[in-house]
Formats: sequence, C-alpha cells, structure tokens
Amino acid sequence: MESVARGKTKWRRFAVVMVPSVAATAAVGVALGQGALAASFSISGQQTKIAVDRLEGTGFVQYGTVAKQHGGKTVPVAVSAFKKAEISGLCQSVVIPVPGFGDMSLRLAAGGGSKKVEASNLYIDADSLGAEAEFRNINIGVAAGDASKGPSVGKGDNVPGGNFAQEADSAVLTDVQQNAWATNAGTFKLTGLKLDVKKGKDECF
Repeated sequence: MESVARGKTKWRRFAVVMVPSVAATAAVGVALGQGALAASFSISGQQTKIAVDRLEGTGFVQYGTVAKQHGGKTVPVAVSAFKKAEISGLCQSVVIPVPGFGDMSLRLAAGGGSKKVEASNLYIDADSLGAEAEFRNINIGVAAGDASKGPSVGKGDNVPGGNFAQEADSAVLTDVQQNAWATNAGTFKLTGLKLDVKKGKDECF
C-alpha cells in the first residue's frame, strides 16, 4: 500500500489506528448512557459496540490522540470525522455494570430498510474497527494541521499540527464492527429509532 494514494482506493478488513474508525459512526451520539461526548469531556469506563451495514460519508479526516476517562486515566484512540454521513442498519450497544443488580445492556437500532441515519460534523473516538472500506481521493500521511477535506481537529484533542493524519473526499464502509469510546456530532438524525434495555449482556456483535 502506498503512503499516498490518489483516486480510488480499497482496503479489506483493516484494524484501526490509521484507518477510519468512522464506522463508529453512528455511535449514536445519544451516547447510550456511555459518555459519548466531545473530546474535551471525560469519557466513561464502558465502550460501545457499533455495527453498521453501510456508511456513506463525505469530507473525511482521521488522526490519533488520547481520550481522558473519568478519574484521569487516558486511552489512545483514532478519531474519525466526517462533514456529512448517511448510515444504514445501525446497531449500538453498551453493557453497564450496576451495583447490586449485575450487568444491564442498552441496545439501540436505527436506519433500517430504506430509512437512513443522517449526521453532520461527526466525530468518533475508537480503538478497533473491522470493515470493508473504499475511499476516493485519499491522502495518507498529511499533517493534521494541514488536513482540509474533513472537519477540523476536535476541540480538546491534543494534536500538534505536524502529527500524522489522513483525509479523503469520501468513503464508503460496509459490514462495520467497531469498539468506540465516544461520539460527537453537530446534528444526528436517528430515523426509525428503537431502544431496548435488558438485564445481562445483549450486544450488537
């Protein structure tokens, strides 16, 4: 794989760090009780599992940073951001330990059938991702401070301007499975939203 690619590029089954953890996509900004918030806030101690049938996004950028948990612990994440994204078949789940009760699962679904989830200025902090991905006009290794195709570096993200980043005019991800710490969006339209709360573990994958 070349360090810089122009035109149409495909990657198969990749793991994050320098690949769009975007899928997270939809980490359902609602946070699902999980602390999905901007990087300037403390994140919770639970991750969300996110599964997406298909994500089509424009204006993509990705860079690495660390997210701070409540209590001060930091975790490394890949931040993937889109100016606009449309998501089909979104599932997000989080398992929350409740003292004296055990595990409680929150599972959210949206964007089924012909309906799509829509988001703008979408940021996802994740540490693992599996998907089929296709990018158009991708630049790999661009300086974070010079990336111009996607949203600007998120507020609170400690990312020097010369740090590694990648960007693309657009991206399509299918069969996405991702573990995310946080999600933030300017707008998040969850069409066909359905939320289930159950005792025990009921995860998307």
